[in-house]
Amino acid sequence: MSVFYGTMTSKGQTTVPAEIRDLLKLKPGDRIRYVVRNGEVTLKAKNKRLIDLAGILHRPGMPTMTIEDMNEAVGDAIVDHVMGRE
Repeated sequence: MSVFYGTMTSKGQTTVPAEIRDLLKLKPGDRIRYVVRNGEVTLKAKNKRLIDLAGILHRPGMPTMTIEDMNEAVGDAIVDHVMGRE
């Protein structure tokens, strides 16, 4: 597990450390999803849209998605639906 620290400005803003930006492949303008569960916050890159997931079912000769990728895609779509960002 890696731990990174940042500082919050008076406007409530922080800078995502470069190591995390690189790991999550974040680019300027990408959306970030914060998931709060049991008093802990998880940061996830929100740079995929539901339409980007079209055709994810396995086809012969094509790469497959992991269960984790599918779960994340479904979770992202649910969050977008609940937040009215479909």
